[in-house]
Amino acid sequence: MARVQACAVWGLEAALISVEADVANGMPTFSVVGLPDTAVSEARERVRAAVRNSGFEFPLRRIVVNLAPAERRKEGTGFDLAIALAILRASGQLKTNVDGLCLGELSLDGTLRPIRGVMLRVLHARDHGIRSALLPAENAPEAAALGCDSIPLSSLSEAVEHLDRRVRIPPAPIPAAAGDPEYEVDLADIAGQETPKRALEIAAAGGHNLLLIGPPGTGKTMLARAFPSILPPLEPDEVLAVSSIHSVAGLTDPHRPLLTARPFRSPHHTASRLALVGGGVPPRPGEVSLAHGGALFLDEVAEFPTRVLETLREPLEEGAITISRAGSVATYPARFTLIAAQNPCPCGRSGDPEAQCECLPDAIARYRARVSGPVLDRIDMRVGVPRISYKQIGDHRPRERSTEVRRRVVRARAAMRERFHGTPRRCNAEMTKREVEKYCELDGRTEDLFSAAVTASRMSARGYHRVLRVARTVADLSGEERITYEHVALALLLRGQM
Repeated sequence: MARVQACAVWGLEAALISVEADVANGMPTFSVVGLPDTAVSEARERVRAAVRNSGFEFPLRRIVVNLAPAERRKEGTGFDLAIALAILRASGQLKTNVDGLCLGELSLDGTLRPIRGVMLRVLHARDHGIRSALLPAENAPEAAALGCDSIPLSSLSEAVEHLDRRVRIPPAPIPAAAGDPEYEVDLADIAGQETPKRALEIAAAGGHNLLLIGPPGTGKTMLARAFPSILPPLEPDEVLAVSSIHSVAGLTDPHRPLLTARPFRSPHHTASRLALVGGGVPPRPGEVSLAHGGALFLDEVAEFPTRVLETLREPLEEGAITISRAGSVATYPARFTLIAAQNPCPCGRSGDPEAQCECLPDAIARYRARVSGPVLDRIDMRVGVPRISYKQIGDHRPRERSTEVRRRVVRARAAMRERFHGTPRRCNAEMTKREVEKYCELDGRTEDLFSAAVTASRMSARGYHRVLRVARTVADLSGEERITYEHVALALLLRGQM
């Protein structure tokens, strides 16, 4: 009998799998046990053809392959290489034991194909003392970026030659770090719109959700596209988490597998619920998870189906999404900043002083109701984007660039990092109720203002705490320890409560 180490993935949970192969006398059969799914069961035919076409003899004996532990379903094609090497070792055609992690899908001719989720699997194996991995050449940089000895392989025969020391394949080099990203839009490219720009800065610093409302052509989309240019860089532990999600989704750049810029996802309004929150068989991360650590931009948010928007409730509140299916449960992180944009009415001219709205009041009400109250209540700031004048458009005086705004955002994030040291929280939007009470104390005059606004607008308890979190971020951007009257007034104004 022979054993080879592999690794299984369910969502962002990984577990080492011992691939055990027993080749015994008896009727020629080939069984794979240990709760394999269809893709793993089909590995029998891929492995059989790959072994023969690689110049080895496939044993005409009773072969049993066990994927241990057998209590959870094994999904995907990443076990092919481990199964083939275990059979060759059990039949004596491979002379040495296999050390390290083995991952890869086999073609019928014995070549290795890349698989998803290599970074997550290698990271889990590294945490359990396994420092080397045999991988398809396209996946090798993912393991090398984590500091493991990653052996890039092109075929099954090459793997056997390497293990038997007939050919020595050097580990893949550590891939070069990604350079500074080039952003499509800079805040300096946008004329006017000082209030929306201020709201973007607050959203970037504190991780607050933002809704931009205005007529067509006023720059809502352009403002949102400038948002990545003011986001702070990923922290080291965030780099691994974000990169692992993209690895599971199969979106990793093989030459630069570690992401350095925060993700910015912008799905079309025809996206389905599965595309937005994830799912399928086996489950895959959706847009909310691919935006983890960064921003999710929903342009024309009122055009999204209401049932799709309602799926945002859990990730906006909990920062994670759990996908339950008949045979599996997968949990993906989904801590993102939501940036949404919409017109004020179907024709887009409601409230525009320079154009006449053609919509009936009930049509406007139905249009705005497409974003439900519970979803809207989870959005911290709702800011109007008015039409700008010809004079503003033609004003070519220097404007504040994104790099300058980003420096203020980074300083504010440093204050938050110090405040939340020793906790999993990174920004003010993630503060718990107790932390809000501790870090968002108000003086008497400010308390009176806030009390009057909460009473007049019938603000929910969730809205109450979200306003205080935004006020805390405004104070951090100003470099002030205490929240003042002006900070709360701005937070209320940006929420549309003044």
